[in-house]
Amino acid sequence: MLLTITTTARPATDLGYLLVKHPGRVQAFEQSFGTAHVFYPEADEDRCTAALLLDVDPIKLARTRRTPDLSLGQYVNDRPYAASSLLASAMANVFRTAMRGQSRERPELAGAPIPLRITLPALPCRGGPELAASLFAPLGWRVEACPVPLDEGFPEWGDSRYVTLTIEGESTLAAALNQLYVLLPVLDDSKHYWVAADEVDKLVRAGEGWLAAHPARARITRRYLANRHRLVRTALARLADADDAPDDALDRHPIDEEPPVADPTAAEPGSAEPAEDVAAPPVPLAERRVQAVLDALRAEHAATVIDLGCGAGRLLSRLLQEPFFESVAGTDVSARAIEAAQRRLAPGLLPRAQADRLNLFTAALTYADQRFHGYDAAVLMEVIEHVDPPRLPAVERVVFGDAAPRVVIVTTPNAEYNVRYENLTGFRHPDHRFEWTRAEFDAWTARVAGTYGYRVRHVPVGDDDPSVGAPTQMGVFVR
Repeated sequence: MLLTITTTARPATDLGYLLVKHPGRVQAFEQSFGTAHVFYPEADEDRCTAALLLDVDPIKLARTRRTPDLSLGQYVNDRPYAASSLLASAMANVFRTAMRGQSRERPELAGAPIPLRITLPALPCRGGPELAASLFAPLGWRVEACPVPLDEGFPEWGDSRYVTLTIEGESTLAAALNQLYVLLPVLDDSKHYWVAADEVDKLVRAGEGWLAAHPARARITRRYLANRHRLVRTALARLADADDAPDDALDRHPIDEEPPVADPTAAEPGSAEPAEDVAAPPVPLAERRVQAVLDALRAEHAATVIDLGCGAGRLLSRLLQEPFFESVAGTDVSARAIEAAQRRLAPGLLPRAQADRLNLFTAALTYADQRFHGYDAAVLMEVIEHVDPPRLPAVERVVFGDAAPRVVIVTTPNAEYNVRYENLTGFRHPDHRFEWTRAEFDAWTARVAGTYGYRVRHVPVGDDDPSVGAPTQMGVFVR
């Protein structure tokens, strides 16, 4: 199976720094199921192409399967030739540094979007070219998915379930590779290994920054997790808790949205994992958190608000919908987040009364900034846990000491509640630097309030569990 990545960003050979693979060499990497080869069919200043060729050994693959299968299907199948989860696994092993968005020798390259053309000559796609377009186009790619005929000599036989896929656009290489890592097994609707609880962490990590807002997120999650109902619910709950999730019900259960694709190789009815009760969950936590912040702002009569760490603008969009809030600002250290907020809010399309109230800009919370001044209230919604602990005092000085709004609202996860998230390992989000218990949050809020002349009250957000508390804890500081 083959994957090619082409760029025309000059000098194009910088692709070698991003992939950490020298364009002048052919390299081989042993996998448990074969050998992955990386080479460059072309490499000059104007155009560079890197190829990942995965040579699958059917005997190795059969021997490494975790579930016993004595059928001939272990040895006679399409796995050695068609891009699938095998290729995704090889990508994760061979391009690990690139997928993390790192470049040791040229760190400035990793975060810059570059023109990319990615081609997969043979990709199993249970859903046809339309499915491929529906998964990649919302991510900003131009998609060309051509069905592969069953036999070119007999066109009347129709098309196979394979497509030749090419996507083109501008993106960071890390984002492109992580999207492929998730979507290859989704298109195939199959994995070569048993899907366990750690797959939820892999999905959330690889889907950071794009999956929560994807219109087909439910379908992607269901297929990626092999329709394991408990894992699907856990993953969707964690995606619903992401700052960049849209306002609609992100954790609506996907099982009834897309009937399963008939698969002649599937187990006989009755042999699969029994269906579970998948009653629709209550209002997503992300929505309840936004509503709690809005309620607190209204209760404190805060008519002008700045959202510090606004992400893709979930809270901003709600603030603009209410005439009560006379002036609304949003800022984030990530230029990409501000661009996402601009797309979400589309200031040019907003009613004049809303557009005139909005101000968006990029800024870091660790440095005093005059643009933070003059607001009744500042909101840090799911922000502080993304700050390295040694830098947290700087944020405190900037927000409470320098900007010093009359009201500051802070929300953050309650670490004690994590035991209620089935199969969750580690923090709720891969970028979290810490997660506080209720006692730790109480101690922090009391210290900050005493230092900067505020009083503080605590508000649980979400279902308040008698043993571990609510999933989100909120502090409302009033000067």
